[in-house]
Amino acid sequence: MVISWKKAVTALLAAIMLFTLSPLTTFKTEAASVGESIVAYGKKFMGVPYVFGGTTPRGFDCSGFTQYIYRNAADISLPRTAEQQYKVGTSVSKSNLQPGDLIFYANTYKPGISHVGVYAGGNMVLNATSSKGIALVSMNDSYWGPKYAGAKRIVNEPDWFTDLPKSGSTVSAIKTLTDKEIITGYGDYTFRPEVKVTRGQAAAIINRVLGLKPSVMSHFKDVPKSNRFAYDIAAMREANIMNGYEGKLFKPEAEMTRNEMAALIQRAFDLKVSQTAAASVAFDDVNSSHWAYEGIVSIASLDKTGLFKTDRFYGGHKATREQFAVAIYNAMNAK
Repeated sequence: MVISWKKAVTALLAAIMLFTLSPLTTFKTEAASVGESIVAYGKKFMGVPYVFGGTTPRGFDCSGFTQYIYRNAADISLPRTAEQQYKVGTSVSKSNLQPGDLIFYANTYKPGISHVGVYAGGNMVLNATSSKGIALVSMNDSYWGPKYAGAKRIVNEPDWFTDLPKSGSTVSAIKTLTDKEIITGYGDYTFRPEVKVTRGQAAAIINRVLGLKPSVMSHFKDVPKSNRFAYDIAAMREANIMNGYEGKLFKPEAEMTRNEMAALIQRAFDLKVSQTAAASVAFDDVNSSHWAYEGIVSIASLDKTGLFKTDRFYGGHKATREQFAVAIYNAMNAK
């Protein structure tokens, strides 16, 4: 029996407040996966003593521990004993282990499957040991290693964003950027294509492509060095790609308009507007005197997805994550 990741994700959101669901990044998310969150929760109990038959933080046995952390971190119910837990989930090989997989051992205090732990990543198992209580133990441990009997995956993580189709006009652009870790999704496996892009996020996304290195980190009063986008904002300023406002402000949380997005991407990637390109683009709400005209023509003429092949550009509207991803993708592939 493989537990639905939908149920696990729903319950997970309430259990992992220490993780941030913010977009920054193959299919990756900035926040922890369900399995990683189970491990993180389980690590809180390191040092709790081993108690045969124990199922609470006062003392755990092996299966009592795995049952407890799965239930409380992800609302997943496991059977009580290691032998019973071995009968659920999907078998996985050692080479394919992921954090949160159950690791089973045989012939410890009795013949057959007799012990279970949780794979924590890095060849380590979060394990209820009789000597140290809940502890991290190497897969190659001299005692536990030879008793390894297999692994089971209880949570199947989705292989694509749950709010995006697996095919479509903009999917290839988004997939390319996520594979290259230029843009990421959220911890609940969504991409949220309609969420608006902030100036700080725009700086970070562009600099993941350009790889610019600033010489001075702190310049803007509202962008301290601790800001998650400080490095990228500094790089954008020094390259004269993104500037600030009066009073040495950058306004990193301000959302960008589509006009600002177009002008920014043209400047960042030094896109040239040919007469042919200009002739191929015609928006009812944009003329050649528009301040962002060259940027608008650039991203529209390069577009292979059809996202910008419309009668109106709606430049005053806020730029979305989908639109920004497509525009960046098109700029990266400009001939």
